Amino acid sequence: MNVTTSASVPQGRRAATLVMACVGVFVAYLPVTTVSVSLPAIQRAMDASTAQLAWVSDAFVLPMAALILTAGVVGDVHGRKKVFQAGLAFCAAGAALALSARSIEVLWIGQALAGVGAAALLPTTLALISHVVPDPRERGKFIGLWATSLLSALALGPIIAGIVLEHFAWRWIFLLAIPVSLVAMAVAARQLTDSRAAGSRRLDWPGQITAALAITALVYGVIEGGADSFADVQVLVALCVAVVAGAAFVLVERRSDSPMLDLKLFRSAAFSATTLIAMISFLGLIGFFFALSLYFGMVQQLSTLEAGARLVTVSLMAILVGAPVGRLMHRVSARVLITGGLLVSAGALLSLTTIDAGTSYVSLVWRLALLGLGMGLVITPMTATAVASVPHHLAGMAAAGNNAFRQVGGALGPAVLGALLTSRATDSLSGHLAEAGLTGPQRQSVVAAVDEGGLGAVAQMDLGPAQGRALGALSEAFLDGLHLCLIVSAVLTLVAAAVAVTLLRGPRRTTTVITGTGTGTSTGAGGGPGAGSAARTPAQRADAEPLPELDPR
Repeated sequence: MNVTTSASVPQGRRAATLVMACVGVFVAYLPVTTVSVSLPAIQRAMDASTAQLAWVSDAFVLPMAALILTAGVVGDVHGRKKVFQAGLAFCAAGAALALSARSIEVLWIGQALAGVGAAALLPTTLALISHVVPDPRERGKFIGLWATSLLSALALGPIIAGIVLEHFAWRWIFLLAIPVSLVAMAVAARQLTDSRAAGSRRLDWPGQITAALAITALVYGVIEGGADSFADVQVLVALCVAVVAGAAFVLVERRSDSPMLDLKLFRSAAFSATTLIAMISFLGLIGFFFALSLYFGMVQQLSTLEAGARLVTVSLMAILVGAPVGRLMHRVSARVLITGGLLVSAGALLSLTTIDAGTSYVSLVWRLALLGLGMGLVITPMTATAVASVPHHLAGMAAAGNNAFRQVGGALGPAVLGALLTSRATDSLSGHLAEAGLTGPQRQSVVAAVDEGGLGAVAQMDLGPAQGRALGALSEAFLDGLHLCLIVSAVLTLVAAAVAVTLLRGPRRTTTVITGTGTGTSTGAGGGPGAGSAARTPAQRADAEPLPELDPR
């Protein structure tokens, strides 16, 4: 198989590569909202606790976060086309296993396989785009299409799940990913242009092991701590392991001749900012989808299709905004776009704290649209800035690093917000039960059932005439937890906005940048080899931070 350079890629093959990249990120993100909106149905069918439901989401996101950097290196060394096709194969296999799941554990395994596939697809798709579109100005438009495909998956997921669950069992939500992945594999085999990174990169097993251990231990500790207690021995051990493994990862990467994630990338303020923003924003976003889907199912008693019609508002608005934002990046600083989008998102999250069991569709939809508007202003410039903020030969590593931290945030989202939701709702449940007129023994039995089986256990109880009042009290307690989650998400979003304001600043006027083919003078780092200030867009000149000391692998 021939590996071409970007200059030798014919226009037809370039177009095919861009289409495959968009299909790949669509397949990678399709399970996110498809599964999230189906959680109430999965909970009823599997009799799962809130912690087990959190693992349904995290079983997918966790391997994605842990393996993205490794997948990026494997693609650089052995060819991105191979990794792309392997990612599609894992997604298809994971979906097939989840489709056949008869227990929550098998569902977790299927989700984990799909997460491995997504880990292979995310850095590979961006690296393929960077390879066939080396010009930073033109690349921004195609990254906008990539981001639109990502958002399209988030938008279609709830609708697909809703339609399926109206007529079939919940497991059929996984069907679509199988034929799409298989067809994409067949097309990619003939049409996709392969590429590799110049230089001598190799797999960094110590870095991979320590990173995977740190991420897994952290998410496990947060989920189990929220479900039981953060004082439990196994939770404390997990969190200690996460800290030690994280420190070991830093030491290993600093000493490695071929690091999985070159820590010198963080010398770029723009890369550091977009990476931190990606992690914080996806923590709030994925956690928000997790909590809101439970609100629609447990509080408003909506069908999955009705819930999906509401959740899709967020992604649809982000898609509508994403395309013009990709063009706007050449005229408006990424700092302004990202900060503005985060502030809009924070305002939308705060506006949602007034919702209750009777909130109408009209009252809810404008708030969700506002959240989608904020997302649309953030995702494209955030991704483009992360790739453009480093020398061209490190664009693949930068994309993988940005995606890895984004998925760490996505993995922590259901864990952190699920723990907050459960803890706050459980704490306030007894008081709401007393207000509803339940007797002492009834209150104790309900609280015990929730402690044992999660918030959904109340619906399975037989309390006679008090059943309706108990469910009403549960709804009020759930809303207490949801409002806390929304406030925390809004605060995190404001922190991300502060990071954008502080770190997305212009670099020194003239900087020598070492590229893969020589040394050039530039006001930013993100173009092709030898790109000077004349080749920069205004946004790149304002936001890109050079990395003059990076070793050009």
